[in-house]
Amino acid sequence: MNIFNKKLILASQSPRRKQLLAEAGFQFQVKASDVEESYPETMLVHDVPEFLAQKKANASAHFMEDDETIIIASDCVVILDEKIYGKPTDFEDACQILRALSGQMHEVVTGVCLMSRHKTVTFKGISKVYFDTLSDAEIEYYVTKYQPYDKAGAYAIQEWIGLCKILKIEGTYSNIMGLPMDLVYSGLHAF
Repeated sequence: MNIFNKKLILASQSPRRKQLLAEAGFQFQVKASDVEESYPETMLVHDVPEFLAQKKANASAHFMEDDETIIIASDCVVILDEKIYGKPTDFEDACQILRALSGQMHEVVTGVCLMSRHKTVTFKGISKVYFDTLSDAEIEYYVTKYQPYDKAGAYAIQEWIGLCKILKIEGTYSNIMGLPMDLVYSGLHAF
C-alpha cells in the first residue's frame, strides 16, 4: 500500500502536529481522547514521552475502524538537567521556565506511538536547543504576546523566541515543533 494512502488517525489536538503531517502530504483524521499526562515518578525522564505517547494511543484505540487504520500519538517534553519542563500553569510559571532555559542547552524529546489492531511501535526524537540569554523584559514580552500555555517548555520554536533567541539546534526542527517527521515517515514505511 502506498504510504500516503494509509488510513491514519492523529490522536492529538495540537495544531502544530496537524500542520506537520499535512505539510508532509499525509491524509489523516484527527480523533483524540483526553488523557491525563501522568507517569511513574521513578521513570527515567527520557522515557516519559514514549510512555505518554503510548498512553494517548491506547486511549484512542477505539477510533480504529479496521485492520488498516494506524493511530499516530505523540508527546513532547523539554528536559534541562534531568528535569522535565512541561506546559506552564500560568504567566509566572511560564516566566520561571523561560528563566531556567535562558542561556542554556536543553533537550526536546518527542515520543511517538504508531498503533494498529495488531502492532504497536514506539520511538523518540531528540533535539538539542541552545538558547541565548533572555532578559526579563524579553521573557515577559514573549509570554504576554504568545501565551505559550499549551507548549512544553513554555515556548514554540516557530514563534519570536525561535526566530530571535535560539543560537542553534542539533536535531530536527519538526521534532522541536512536536512531531519528528523523519522518524514518523520511516516508521510508517516500516509499519
